[in-house]
Amino acid sequence: MSTQSINTKKRLQLGKFKLDTLLEVTKAINNNLSKADLISIYKNVLLDELKIGKVVLFSKNANKWIQELCLGTDCAIINIEKDLLPFSEITVLSNPENEKLKSFDVIVPVFHKKEPLAYILLGDFDGEKIEVSPIIKHLTFIQTLTNIIIVAIENKRLYKENLEQIAIKKEMELASEMQVMLFPKNLPDNEEIEVSANYKPHRLIGGDYYDFIQLNRDEIAFCIADVSGKGVPAALLMSNFQASLRSLIKRTSSLSELVIELNKNILANANREKFITAFIGKYNLQTRNLQFINAGHNPPLLLVGHQFKKLNDGCTVLGVFENLPSVTEKNITVPRDAILTCYTDGVVEQTNPDNEEFGLENMEKTVLLQKEQKPAEIIASLIRSLDSYKQDEEYHDDIALLCMRIK
Repeated sequence: MSTQSINTKKRLQLGKFKLDTLLEVTKAINNNLSKADLISIYKNVLLDELKIGKVVLFSKNANKWIQELCLGTDCAIINIEKDLLPFSEITVLSNPENEKLKSFDVIVPVFHKKEPLAYILLGDFDGEKIEVSPIIKHLTFIQTLTNIIIVAIENKRLYKENLEQIAIKKEMELASEMQVMLFPKNLPDNEEIEVSANYKPHRLIGGDYYDFIQLNRDEIAFCIADVSGKGVPAALLMSNFQASLRSLIKRTSSLSELVIELNKNILANANREKFITAFIGKYNLQTRNLQFINAGHNPPLLLVGHQFKKLNDGCTVLGVFENLPSVTEKNITVPRDAILTCYTDGVVEQTNPDNEEFGLENMEKTVLLQKEQKPAEIIASLIRSLDSYKQDEEYHDDIALLCMRIK
């Protein structure tokens, strides 16, 4: 057989090997083989088929570099940022200045749209020097094979991440539905009192809370509260707070005793890592007496005529001190047609594009303009005012509003 025929046969065999390898990898990907299986195929091609003695493979995973493979050498000393990122093309390391690379013969980078996906370090080509090794002919193939393997692994990671995100979203939606169930569904609208409320969580669930409880024929209790922080931890603590409030409010002899017990419960559950501000009130429909404690919360606004009274008296926030420094329980008589507006700090602290807060003054103006309207319309006007004020800014916090007209 002539030399030309031998060379042609070798080229055909080489071409068939590369094609068969790519077909095997493609089939493995289509069959959804695991990352470990894909790496195993890759390792078999480089070590068993191409007889490469040293192989180190790094891949970029969610902006972090991960060592996927390390065979025949110590690769712990390689620093991706310093040692490999400067290489953008297949490079033969004949006499590298970098001591860390001297045990390798070739660097094969894998890029996608100018972004590095992987780096392969190769060496020890069956005892041959790189200059005469047939591996030199396979470098582009190795680069292509690595690209296919790494992209497949990254797609598997993204797919898994997407499934996890879908599962988390469903769980959050369920948690949101459950949180909505904590809020009172039926608020009174009768000859004595009219109540409306609204809650807008910053995320699917949040840490703001309002409640309205009919204690007996003549007495009602209500509360608005805010947990420090946002999201799931705040929502969990708030649900515990609601359960404690509803359990204790009919068993304690006074609001002072109630907040002391609530403070103990929050300390036991949050271990001083979170705190709660709250405004808790009791109103007697016959005597028109409003009894309240403000535990470090934004002061509700009591509008009588054209004058606002801020309900500040009470104590410090709950969940910080083992023993509350002092507790002041306030009693006031509420005249007819007064409007009480309770809110959380997400309302007054919402900013506009100039980073200016909505503030208490804008809130008072809105309530005053709508004082003849029903509480539901007062709340709707406040939300419209907030939307107009913030313009294209996102809501920065949970928002809760509770508005009562005392007739």
